[in-house]
Amino acid sequence: MKLAEFLHTLVDFSEEELEDILSHFERKEVSKNEILVEQGKICRNLYFVEKGIARNYYLNSDGKEITQLFFGEGRFMSSLESFFQESPSTYYLEILEDSVILSITKEQLDLLFDRYHKMERLGRLLATEMLTKLVHKINAIQFQSARERYDFMLSEYPDITYRVPLGLIASYLGMSQETLSRIRKRKL
Repeated sequence: MKLAEFLHTLVDFSEEELEDILSHFERKEVSKNEILVEQGKICRNLYFVEKGIARNYYLNSDGKEITQLFFGEGRFMSSLESFFQESPSTYYLEILEDSVILSITKEQLDLLFDRYHKMERLGRLLATEMLTKLVHKINAIQFQSARERYDFMLSEYPDITYRVPLGLIASYLGMSQETLSRIRKRKL
């Protein structure tokens, strides 16, 4: 999904406003396995995934990667607390397949928030969406069975099993690869 289409689905920007907003984003082609943000570094950009998929993850005390969220086409992604608070990131942000992303710096985003009242509304809507996704993920981990978590993930990311290694999916779901394999076999 193109950024212009996505923005229009949320807020009714005029063509002039949209053109100006889009001019502040930088388009990049990014290779699979590229790390956009490292844990401990400040995240300087907010990204929009035009094509591809990415994830954010952290390393637990054993050094194991734990996937928090996936970001597919038509989604914004960042290490949010780092980006907005300009503090070291808790997470890595990794590209999982060759992708096309658009990025904007915090300074440019703040300029757009100041320039357009509609941008503040967009920011509020995006923050609400991201917070809701995190709450749903936490609720799934705390209150749902492994099977229900898997089904929830498929409702959020229908084609993920074709695009992301199963180990990363198991990490996202908070289960072992063996448990994930058993669930998937029962589903077929």
